[in-house]
Amino acid sequence: MTDRALAVVRAGALTTVQDRGRPGHAHLGVPRSGALDAPAAALVNRLVGNPPGAAVLETTLTGCALRPRCAVTVAVGGAPCPVTADGRPVSWGAPVAVPAGALLDIGAADSGVRSYVAVSGGVLVEPVLGSRSTDLLSGLGPPPLADGTVLALGRPGGPYARVDVAPQPAPPAELVLRVRPGPRADWFTPEAVRAFTSQPYRVSSASNRIGLRVDGPALERARPGELPSEGTVLGAVQVPPDGRPVVFLADHPTTGGYPVIGVVRTADLPAAAQAVPGTPVRFPTLHGH
Repeated sequence: MTDRALAVVRAGALTTVQDRGRPGHAHLGVPRSGALDAPAAALVNRLVGNPPGAAVLETTLTGCALRPRCAVTVAVGGAPCPVTADGRPVSWGAPVAVPAGALLDIGAADSGVRSYVAVSGGVLVEPVLGSRSTDLLSGLGPPPLADGTVLALGRPGGPYARVDVAPQPAPPAELVLRVRPGPRADWFTPEAVRAFTSQPYRVSSASNRIGLRVDGPALERARPGELPSEGTVLGAVQVPPDGRPVVFLADHPTTGGYPVIGVVRTADLPAAAQAVPGTPVRFPTLHGH
């Protein structure tokens, strides 16, 4: 029987296993987790004939290198990057047949932050609470990949997509995160609320899977004191004491004690996964809601 597995030769800066996450467990203190750029993860699964919920690899900036122990079909999407098989360039954004034993190298991102690697059959790590996703905050799911890790693969599903290259959105030159007023907007001065929705910010290098941090105008509070810890949602914009907003992403804590000034529209969050440090950010008010 063929060994349906994938050996990690170069783990990269941060490569994790991700699927659609584990929603519905916030009452247990468990974040949703899952692929930060969910549309990119779904697309690469579709390209190799996997169901949309199959587990993929999410790389961060520097890619990774893998050696399949069996012949596989692979697709790489999300952040554009060079892809080679045994040193020969192969397509990004399209299904690629990789023979057993070949070295598949997913290079550093040319633009954007996170690339997604789908392999026919999906990555078969042990599910936790119904998901194979790595959660960096709670530590649930498999640890981030390390050199020498061997990942089991499932049986290939449907046929792979017959495309030369699948169109994908480019990483944002400007990140526009439309917001609804948050439950604690009244904790801030009217000037702070105006600044938040009208002034430009930039993506901070301190951003991660837990939150997108931004540099820009500090938001002044209208009231001092501490807020009792309360539930937080995906896309909540929390403002810590330094006044710089933090947008909660997939591995965010389920409760928080800092006031939430706004909540980003969920459909705008995948672009945040691909915004490199220094990218301009705006938080316009979402009207009609």
